[in-house]
Amino acid sequence: MSNVIPRLSPFGRSIIIERVLAGRPVAHVAKELGVSRQTAYRWVRRYRAEGIDGLQDRSSRPRTFPTRTSRETEHVVLAARTQLRAGPLRIAAATGVPARTVSRILSRHQVPRLAWCDPVTGQLIRASRATKARYERARPGELVHLDVKKLGRIPDGGGWRAHGRSEEVRGYGIGYDYVHAAIDDHSRLAYAEVHPDERSDTAAGFLLRARDFFATNGIPRIERIITDNALAYRRGHAFKAAVTAIGAEQRFIKPHCPWTNGKVERFNRTLQTEWAYRRPYTSNTARTEALDRFLTHYNTERIHTGIGTTPINRLSPTS
Repeated sequence: MSNVIPRLSPFGRSIIIERVLAGRPVAHVAKELGVSRQTAYRWVRRYRAEGIDGLQDRSSRPRTFPTRTSRETEHVVLAARTQLRAGPLRIAAATGVPARTVSRILSRHQVPRLAWCDPVTGQLIRASRATKARYERARPGELVHLDVKKLGRIPDGGGWRAHGRSEEVRGYGIGYDYVHAAIDDHSRLAYAEVHPDERSDTAAGFLLRARDFFATNGIPRIERIITDNALAYRRGHAFKAAVTAIGAEQRFIKPHCPWTNGKVERFNRTLQTEWAYRRPYTSNTARTEALDRFLTHYNTERIHTGIGTTPINRLSPTS
């Protein structure tokens, strides 16, 4: 609820004081200005106690907050945010502070959103927008999102993220890794692999292994898949054969509308911030080997803010 707008401005209050000091009865002055006698007496008392400064507006903020979170708890939450670079749900799980309280603490201290920060340093770099339009399939396996994310390979010894930008540290000419990713629309169970290309046969093999991974974790059948309009997906014979082999229906997003495939696009960003660029790796092999550990963490430990729990718990809510 917004604060009540006062009937009198500081100028109107000064008129009350002038007329009362000139000898007019307070009740008469109050009636002339259309305020109650209690209001007029209040300003007269405040003027006599504080002078002209007492006629200015004051903050309605309480002087004390008996139920406010302690400074020690706030320091714990802020330290966890710096260390984990995570949202309120994960910070709440790590600190034992309720997620709503964590949100208030982060807002009170003007901590920027994760999407606005550099994934390695945590420094504020940009602003972002988010859409409120959301959808979710009713059951696991009803729709699986697929996509490929291209990442520059890391030279041996580490790249510029480890040593800074310079002529001595250059990664040009060593090519790219292609991270093939799949995520279940309902549970957010995710699977990913690193490959040297994004050809149709590579995407087909990834789809078959993703099917096996989902089946092992409680999704026995993939009913539909959705991808962008990359040639490997739309025209690749090997990929189409793989889709037929798993008994799924293939769908494509509307051209130039990547948000249609938004769940895997968001997972790609999570891959970047929490795996690929989480720390400065000293080699490309080290980053690739860290992917399996991250996927285990993502599926079994990391609380997904879109569903309020981990993907594996969404599949087995009673476990």
